[in-house]
Amino acid sequence: MPPRQPLLHDLVVTLAAPTVVLAAPDGDLDAAAPGAGVQGVFHADVRVVSLLRVTVAPVPALAAGPGPEPAWERPVPVLAAADGPGRTRFVGLARGLGDDVADPTVRVERARRVTPGRLEETVTVRSSATGAVRLALRVEVAGDLVPVEHAKAGLPPGPAARPAGGQPPATPGTAALRWGDDAVQVLVSAPGAVADGARGTLTWLLDVAPDTAADVRLVLAVTDPGAAVVPASTPPWRRPEVTADDRRLPALLAQSLDDLVSLRMATASAPRDTFLAAGAPWFLTLFGRDSLWAARMLLPLGTDLALGTLRTLAAYQGVRTDPAAEEEPGKILHELRRGVFDTGGALRLPPVYYGTVDATPLWVCLLHDAWRWGLPAADVEPLLPALVAALDRVGAAAAAGGGFLSYVDHSGSGLANQGWKDSGDAVRFDDGALATPPVALAEVQGYAYEAAVSGAALLDAFGLPGSARWREFAADLAVRFRERYWVDGADGRYPALALDGGGRVVDAVASNMGHLLGTGILDAGEAADVAARLGAPDMADGFGLRTMSARAGGFGVMRYHCGTVWPHDTAVAVAGLVRTGHRDVAAGLLGGVLDAAPAFGDRLPELWSGDARDAVPGPVAYPAACRPQAWAAAAPVAMTTALLGLEPDAPAGRLVVRRGDGPLPVGALAVHGLTMAGGRLDVEVDRAGEVRVAAPAGIEVVRA
Repeated sequence: MPPRQPLLHDLVVTLAAPTVVLAAPDGDLDAAAPGAGVQGVFHADVRVVSLLRVTVAPVPALAAGPGPEPAWERPVPVLAAADGPGRTRFVGLARGLGDDVADPTVRVERARRVTPGRLEETVTVRSSATGAVRLALRVEVAGDLVPVEHAKAGLPPGPAARPAGGQPPATPGTAALRWGDDAVQVLVSAPGAVADGARGTLTWLLDVAPDTAADVRLVLAVTDPGAAVVPASTPPWRRPEVTADDRRLPALLAQSLDDLVSLRMATASAPRDTFLAAGAPWFLTLFGRDSLWAARMLLPLGTDLALGTLRTLAAYQGVRTDPAAEEEPGKILHELRRGVFDTGGALRLPPVYYGTVDATPLWVCLLHDAWRWGLPAADVEPLLPALVAALDRVGAAAAAGGGFLSYVDHSGSGLANQGWKDSGDAVRFDDGALATPPVALAEVQGYAYEAAVSGAALLDAFGLPGSARWREFAADLAVRFRERYWVDGADGRYPALALDGGGRVVDAVASNMGHLLGTGILDAGEAADVAARLGAPDMADGFGLRTMSARAGGFGVMRYHCGTVWPHDTAVAVAGLVRTGHRDVAAGLLGGVLDAAPAFGDRLPELWSGDARDAVPGPVAYPAACRPQAWAAAAPVAMTTALLGLEPDAPAGRLVVRRGDGPLPVGALAVHGLTMAGGRLDVEVDRAGEVRVAAPAGIEVVRA
């Protein structure tokens, strides 16, 4: 049987980028166990721990002298719950210890805390037994040091590194196990334990009196001087206070903001510039498109994250033509890795890979939007050369693509599709046939239009030439798009998914059209056509917006990009729908996400199934989805901003509040502690839909 990508949906995630722990419900890790998925501790693209197992046994069984191995018992899990950013609590029942009665009398509790490069775990044995409980507590630990892409590809775990015992320096009474290679070193220290390097075990002997508890502690530390990504500083945003009649929204936002804190990181070359890793565990690194979208969605919380993201990506902006890396002058990268990303199959990417068609215009859009939210001119000005280079790249790409931005995998070992739907089968005709490259995605033309208009505004504002060129480019692109992309379907007109290499219209009905809303490339009538198509049952009767129509030939409720629901995709559509005046459709899509969130403990995964809401009692998990993922966690912030109707223009000293008539779909909503132009912004919408705004000094509030 060929290798299969392992599943993630039932694993418990504890994260502090660039370190993530993926555990079974009892807290244990065992990458080699049948059906274990991808359990382990990953740090900066390497699995540093493949086994971490806690067992207990009664001491008399151990003290009986030579004989068979005692019956070590794994506690039965009864709780696994997030306990804040980077923290998880587990509770298990040790049924072989304590009183011989039906009720459990001994619990094993695990408090896990992850910080970058470090895992700390306190294991507490708590007894309500009538007599003293004497036990041994054992932790088995090992690491295989396999690259994350090998784990993702479902390749067998590597041989576990043999831990070496010994005492860490200057820590009397602490046992230790070590392993590593030339790049990564791991040290596990355990005060009061006995280490067995041959077996890779740490063992404590404990006496627990009735109604008391005993604790043991272990610390795992990773040394990785060659990592491409490093921990970030404190969160570069202000955390708002949110209340709403629909209590699901504040709960969702609270968990999302916790997850975003855990996804912060920086590069080793610019450790003060914070960005968000794309997602755990596969994409725990810098991704152009993902990091840009997440920073853009979080602009109402402050501009520092956007600035760190823009600076980091500008530092890697393309300077030469390299087909193997898909690099071009002015191009923004797709992803950054510590080494070659090789799945052992068809995909083999260089450490700095530029195979993305949309990150470059999205970089321009983020710079413009950050400026409008109040990014100071002193921070914008150093980025203007990168802006000019990015705009030139957009223009050159359009010229090379016959007037549209398109892509093709030049190396044959890169990504076949290079938009946000980047799986190999993502771009399909309505009959299910695959499009042939080069492919010109619809939404990318919208991004290019918006980037050209936004870039022109920045050039004018900072006294640079060229704005007329980019406004003319945008106008011409809109005309060409109108002529080539529109399809007259049985349910009305809609923009096609793409044009293929032969210039044919890829006519599947897909969520890509939702990204066009608000870019400016559509007129009011066209936006209404898109809204009607997005709001139709074949797109909208699931738990959010489907990526493809349920009536399309390539549709499948579990197809990664052809029928599932992605929360960030839904959020982009919701924001565009609100901005173009189609609040009823936006409310329906938002309601789908709010219905889905509790099923995932409010930690939105990368995606879930496209089942209709009346077909299943809740959203069906996509089992290989990243969780948390940056743009999924940022999506609730974007949707909340859309509900409030905020359109900032800090350079002009103005905040437009664009609210329709009537109440919000979540009832009364108050958001205190947003940020605009470096000051505090509070917005309240009452149950009747009336808005009250407390804006920073110098900002005029305009109702529209």
